[in-house]
Amino acid sequence: MTESTPARPEGMSAVRTTTAKQVRPATEGWTQAKDAEGRPLLQFASPKRGKPPVHLADLDHDARVEKLKELGMPGFRAAQLEKHYFQHYTSDPVHMTDLPAASREELVGGLLPNLMTEVRRLETDGGDTIKFLWRLHDGALVESVLMRYTGRITLCVSSQAGCGMNCPFCATGQAGLTRNMSAAEIVDQVVRANRLIADGGLGDPRKVGHKDERVTNIVFMGMGEPLANYARVMQAVRTMVDKKHGLGMSARGITVSTVGLVPAIRKLSAEEIPVTFALSLHAPDDHLRDELIPVNSRWKVDEALDAAREYFDKTGRRVSIEYALIKDMNDHAWRADLLAEKLNARGRGWVHVNPIPLNPTPGSIWTSSDVDVQNEFVRRLNDAGIPTTLRDTRGKEIDGACGQLVATEEDQAAAASV
Repeated sequence: MTESTPARPEGMSAVRTTTAKQVRPATEGWTQAKDAEGRPLLQFASPKRGKPPVHLADLDHDARVEKLKELGMPGFRAAQLEKHYFQHYTSDPVHMTDLPAASREELVGGLLPNLMTEVRRLETDGGDTIKFLWRLHDGALVESVLMRYTGRITLCVSSQAGCGMNCPFCATGQAGLTRNMSAAEIVDQVVRANRLIADGGLGDPRKVGHKDERVTNIVFMGMGEPLANYARVMQAVRTMVDKKHGLGMSARGITVSTVGLVPAIRKLSAEEIPVTFALSLHAPDDHLRDELIPVNSRWKVDEALDAAREYFDKTGRRVSIEYALIKDMNDHAWRADLLAEKLNARGRGWVHVNPIPLNPTPGSIWTSSDVDVQNEFVRRLNDAGIPTTLRDTRGKEIDGACGQLVATEEDQAAAASV
């Protein structure tokens, strides 16, 4: 890392100068993948690997009916399988006594194949936060994090094994992209979490207050860049919100996050599914964001913010701006002012900012901002009329917080023994 005086964007007015250090991004303990021209490598296409078996959650209802007919089964069995999987959270034929005994195994095997094997689970926060390590059919490893809050239960899901966005402060990005996950692999994380909740495995149920509790909120902030796996993520979302043939969740309780794939943001705006959209910005100036978020070399800050504003215009859903506060790197007061200026230039009432103290990753000396600096950053945004809330981080003790999800050598060894 190098230190200097913070660079001030050209043309910006009324910015206070500061003597605070300016730390430039640099990799610590690992080598960042570069392309032939020496730029951070971006992986948009999924490496080719064996596809997971087709599962009920990969298909819409009509396709499920057709699949059953191909298997020589009556189409009405689709509704029965949907009820077992999406409402009772089971793929075990032993519990499906309404299906004919003679063909039950074949029926379940044809549409509910096993997609994930649990390798390990770690708990913290008195059992209110659980991190799962899953092994997929081809040996790829992914993680998801289940969190109980007062009045809601949130699951942070993965959409890719690894990530191809190569952000230097994110443990997942350090691993590179192994492959895209299927829609069913994404949905199965929710179903498996619901099964654990139904079995009483998540802390104190009195914090929610009713016995039939389940995951209420989904955040696509686990492994992967969701919009780089667009089709499968959207199939998963449709299944999550389908009240008749899926999980029946509220779209407003689902947050889809991106580092700024502008064409995909615009595509999401046209879906007519009112999910919450979150833009992981982390710097308001291109000079720094080019280094922090390599995809900024494709789509600059203003392009990403324009697309985010377009999402609000088309859906009426307020956009979240995620901003990891990194000590002496992106937490300068003038950057809070610049962020407020850019957001207010696009109107009022359309956005909410979530600063997040950086979660440390193995091998990195990057740290979260000092508390007084965090508070000043938040104060400046709020004073400028931008609703801003410092986000609570959960799961740091088990490497389950934002930016910490990664399959380690220890995980690989554990998966090999399962």
